[in-house]
Amino acid sequence: MKFSTRGRYALRLMLDLAMHDTGEYVSLKDVSERQQITLKYLEQIVTALTRAGYLKSLRGNSGGYRLSKPASQYKVGDILRVTEGSITPIACLEDEENTCERAYECGVLPFWTGLYRIITEYVDGYSLQDLADEAAAKGADSYSI
Repeated sequence: MKFSTRGRYALRLMLDLAMHDTGEYVSLKDVSERQQITLKYLEQIVTALTRAGYLKSLRGNSGGYRLSKPASQYKVGDILRVTEGSITPIACLEDEENTCERAYECGVLPFWTGLYRIITEYVDGYSLQDLADEAAAKGADSYSI
């Protein structure tokens, strides 16, 4: 499984906003410069995150973006799901109920189910605050995921 730049950059954007959270809105241009991500690409990402209710936006001279809630309330897995879609390793695990006609006899399904459980536990076990704390401990003002 490989996460796209969209998911990776979404995490960097959210982490940047968490680490520069003063209660004020943060200019997307500032995030772009710190993270070395094009403004155009960030604009696409913030659209999805704003629609999902993860970001608040404000237009104008003092405008920009900020987190909608405290960083501790964002799971990394949720951010990835907004930007990547499903994070399941195989298609038949995407729905709540496995409707694959071979599910009852598939010898490798337990492997894929276990892998999905581990991935989910890991990405949902990390909060945005956890990432911010780790980055701060490294003394990171500029970081890369």
